[in-house]
Amino acid sequence: MTPVEVIHGDGPVVLGMPHTGTWLPEEIRARLNARGQELSDTDWHIDRLYKGLLPGVTIVRATFHRYVIDANRSPENESLYPGQNTTGLVPTTDFNGAPIWTTEPNKAEIAERMAGYHQPYHAALRAELERIRAKHGVAILYDCHSIRSHIPFLFEGTLPDFNIGTAGGATCDPRIEAATHRICQASVRTTVLNGRFKGGWTTRHYGRPQEGIHAIQMELAQSTHLASEAAPYAYDPARADALRPILSEILLSLADLAPDLRG
Repeated sequence: MTPVEVIHGDGPVVLGMPHTGTWLPEEIRARLNARGQELSDTDWHIDRLYKGLLPGVTIVRATFHRYVIDANRSPENESLYPGQNTTGLVPTTDFNGAPIWTTEPNKAEIAERMAGYHQPYHAALRAELERIRAKHGVAILYDCHSIRSHIPFLFEGTLPDFNIGTAGGATCDPRIEAATHRICQASVRTTVLNGRFKGGWTTRHYGRPQEGIHAIQMELAQSTHLASEAAPYAYDPARADALRPILSEILLSLADLAPDLRG
């Protein structure tokens, strides 16, 4: 299994998918406890949800599970949200705060995973963003995520349907943020901009508007497209079909903005 899959498009938008993968090498799976082997923190069915929504889109998708190593965390493992519960570069707990390993990986093993999984994913993502920027004069990274809407360990209450992150507006042109926010609000679904999820490491690392690369993260509540936010985490076609036109409108609006963003 290759650590990253790439679909090469010719448009200005790149979809990043760091957390949809469920593949685990057997030697790593064997060291997860029963709770870890449930893979409950997967961004379930995000690749299916976004499939076919934007002609010419480029997709970069990690095939490995985030318990191998989290492709949306800094190589230095600094916290994205200081003072709040979160999970690290190689998670030691799930999103409920429960341990997931029988034997946690050591520093040497984490370094091996960095070289074998994290670095190839980001090398592919970087290459596609540079290719798209060279072609269009601008590249727009839309980082695709989803999470359960009730996780007391990470946040209070119920998560909104749409959680837009731009690190407080730092990672993209304000028109990208505004267009995405406007469409989400017009859908009459619950929406927040730079709330609990302000954009992960990928969004913050690549989002450099002054250099022609814009990044925005969309964290969807899984209640928007799953039959249940519990095993077996089945895709709900009816819910997804109600959501997909909104996501398509967002992506189309970003592609339409691209010519105006060239510096």
